[in-house]
Amino acid sequence: MPKLEYNDAQVRAALDSLQAALTDMSRPMDEIGQTMVDSTQQRMRQGISPDGTPFAPRSPVTLARYAAEGKKYGPHPLWLTSTMRQQVAHRAGPDAVSWGSNAIQAAVMQFGAEQGEFGVQMGRTRPSEKRPKSQDYFIPLPWGNIPPRPFIGVSEQDRTDIIEIIGEWLEGAATT
Repeated sequence: MPKLEYNDAQVRAALDSLQAALTDMSRPMDEIGQTMVDSTQQRMRQGISPDGTPFAPRSPVTLARYAAEGKKYGPHPLWLTSTMRQQVAHRAGPDAVSWGSNAIQAAVMQFGAEQGEFGVQMGRTRPSEKRPKSQDYFIPLPWGNIPPRPFIGVSEQDRTDIIEIIGEWLEGAATT
């Protein structure tokens, strides 16, 4: 008859190590957070959402405005300046991780906005050579509809990376 032997002390030590490690997962959460920041920034450079869908293109009105103002722009939205991309950061704790951008335009880019959703900008022009009299103006904010361009999220590759990070961490925690 086969006989199975095991060392209770080693098994107990491994389980104890694993139990202790599970009370504070800050290290893998921090690694997951940094991985998600890197992935998010890369998608922003590529102009794609977490599901691989390309960002909605800029409207002809936006392109005309850029041209009139002499602004340079890149191949897709979120590429023009790196401010929002550079402000993507993460926060890790013992049992959770979050990441996002605190740039003022981040929520609008993620979820989109309808023309005038944020009210209006009001003011009065000053007389100039082009306009001899001052005029009141009301500009809706935003001045046009902005389609959502989701950049925060988890891609299939991100899922694979997260599972790998957790697996490696658990393996290390059980052998410590």
